[in-house]
Amino acid sequence: MDKKYGAYICTGCEIGENLDIEALSSVAGEQGMTAKLHAALCSEAGREMIRTDIANDGVNTVVICACSPRVWKKEFSFGDDKITVRANLREQVVWSMEKPSESRNAETIAEYTNELAQDYVRMACKQAQKTDLPSPYMLEKTTKTILVMGGGIAGLTAAKEAAGSGYDVTLVEREDKLGGKALNWRKQFPTKSPYASLEQPGVHEMVKVVESDPKITVKTGTEVARISGAPGALKVTFKTAGTKNEWDAPAKVSSDDQDKMNKGQMPDPNEGLKAYMEENPDAEDFGGVVLATGWYPADVSEYEHLGYGKFRNVLTNIEFESLAAHGQITRPSDGKPVESVAFVQSPGGAENDKDFPYANFVTSAVALKQAMYVREDNSDAKAYILYQHMRTPGNLELFYKAAQDDDGIFLTKANVMQVNEEGDGSLTVAITNTLLNEDMTIQVDMVVLAAGMIPTTKKEPSINLAYRQGPAFMDLELFDGYVDSNFICFPYETRRTGVYACGGVRKATDMEETIDDATGAALKAIQAIESTDHGIAVHPRSGDQSFPEFFFQRCTQCKRCTEECPFGALDDDDKGTPKPNISRCRRCGVCMGACPERIIGFKNYNVDIIGSMIKSVEVPDDDEDKLRFIALVCENDAYPTLDMAGMRKYGLNNLVRVIPVRCLGSVNMVWIRDALSSGMDGVVLLGCKFGDGYQCHFVKGSELADKRMANIGETLGSLGLEPERVAAREVSIDDYHKIPQIINEFVEKIVELGPNPFKGF
Repeated sequence: MDKKYGAYICTGCEIGENLDIEALSSVAGEQGMTAKLHAALCSEAGREMIRTDIANDGVNTVVICACSPRVWKKEFSFGDDKITVRANLREQVVWSMEKPSESRNAETIAEYTNELAQDYVRMACKQAQKTDLPSPYMLEKTTKTILVMGGGIAGLTAAKEAAGSGYDVTLVEREDKLGGKALNWRKQFPTKSPYASLEQPGVHEMVKVVESDPKITVKTGTEVARISGAPGALKVTFKTAGTKNEWDAPAKVSSDDQDKMNKGQMPDPNEGLKAYMEENPDAEDFGGVVLATGWYPADVSEYEHLGYGKFRNVLTNIEFESLAAHGQITRPSDGKPVESVAFVQSPGGAENDKDFPYANFVTSAVALKQAMYVREDNSDAKAYILYQHMRTPGNLELFYKAAQDDDGIFLTKANVMQVNEEGDGSLTVAITNTLLNEDMTIQVDMVVLAAGMIPTTKKEPSINLAYRQGPAFMDLELFDGYVDSNFICFPYETRRTGVYACGGVRKATDMEETIDDATGAALKAIQAIESTDHGIAVHPRSGDQSFPEFFFQRCTQCKRCTEECPFGALDDDDKGTPKPNISRCRRCGVCMGACPERIIGFKNYNVDIIGSMIKSVEVPDDDEDKLRFIALVCENDAYPTLDMAGMRKYGLNNLVRVIPVRCLGSVNMVWIRDALSSGMDGVVLLGCKFGDGYQCHFVKGSELADKRMANIGETLGSLGLEPERVAAREVSIDDYHKIPQIINEFVEKIVELGPNPFKGF
């Protein structure tokens, strides 16, 4: 596009009081842009001034020098055919001014602050000059049919809600009928006040509703054979449940196997896919997928002291539920009606305080429910719930209190040491360390073990994706087998765009939460389809029209982009060249950061744009007090953290120039080399925390950046520069009170090293 620039400087919100506005205008003028001033650009009058310039003077590239780009986004958007760039003079300059100290008086701080503001205006102008207008990536045809995998409570709900929103749905269930495990429920948890009484299962009515809906096609006794393509254009083949394809790939491709594949030392596990798809031209078209394949009970046979598999009257909770659903509860060994049952919630023994694997609040609630069954069948019967941890969140707490009020239900914290069988088939349960602080033995007719809920994806791929990275979800260890892509921010999402998980395959859920979960997942699948139809990204960059473009003529087929993409957006073509699937892409830029040849970029975010912004910073050559630092800052956690520090008037070091990036994984190491070669004294990367309990918005971006930083450190050492001049720091969005110290500690370390020896060259 032929650009006509307009630069606008706001003098409100303390900007005019603290900055040399004339100098800022001159900086914009040096970049070929005439700056206009207004006391409140965000006001209707301020925005009308800009709109008038657009209408009368043809301005199509707007540089707003005012508040953070995180605020007033809609107000400062002037149409899809206009470019808007923001310089953050409020939160990260005037609101973040350092406080006077012994080392810096007010006059020095004012000088440094003005230099900071001028650099931000320079960077914004350079960004505007280098940015091109993005255009949406449009599929030739977007398929809007939704595939729901799994016919239990979650799958039934997702199918019903998607169909109710006007979308065609195909519901696939591997068993010969719909309903899942709920078909074997005697009762379900209470769903209405006072949350004390069990209710009749609603699954049968749900099945009727789904089977009678003309927009829902039901396939029972069927499994997904393979899913290829991308959101809006998925190709799905099916197979009879239980059959196996000769070309079925392993559940996961390890990094070692990936390296071997890249070097030609082992075949691609998806090698047979192309032939299979050619032999199955009738693959069905879908736009998005709801994964609702549920869970299976954990194996408890390893706990020999509990007698499972040895004594017939020791059952798991799911086996007991099935027994109760078919009539009066009787002992499996002899059919005698039960008079007492022990519900064991933790394995006890040497494990002591630990629960069964995958035990959760649902297994706690199930024990309460099943104890009520015992009392329903026999008013004189006794139920003992032996637990280490009893979890009853939300309204289940009222359900728990109702069980407590039943004189025949006994709840106690206990460590189960041994289960033995007597001659008449009854069982003795030896427990210790109860709330009464004594050892005791309970004699019961049956023992029920609280087997946990393991997601189906822990056992098998289920989804069977035709991706270069393998047919299953990657890095399941992070989620213990559950399929969340980002468990903090995007609960239904998976690492495969257009595939949304709900119910037991996503997390342990009771029926009410499963229904809410499935409704959310169906909505997300719809959003993904509609976003694809409009050529825009899904979360976390929802609505982004940009997409990565590849200059393949210079591609060396190193495979780094395909390996490091967190979302499997890249496959290989027949020649081994990366093959983008744009509607899978989340626009994080990790591929751009990975590419050593720098041939990947977005029209509005690429290596040249950020590199030019870095080079536009003025670096004093002869003043050791004016060192210069670049902070490449993740837009999702770290940048908001800096803004919040500014909003609270915490002082930020004014030697540091902040540049927001989409993800630390998008940081190309050439930016760091450019910064240091231009005389910058240090570069710090601020991004999301990763590891246990934390996660990057783009799943692995921060972790990848951390690994790359180790390599850049070696490079700096070979050039005679201290590796300490480059560092990565993890911050979460609530670390605003820590961020000044984090930055200052880095700056102080570089000050001790002294100026960059390349300064001035």
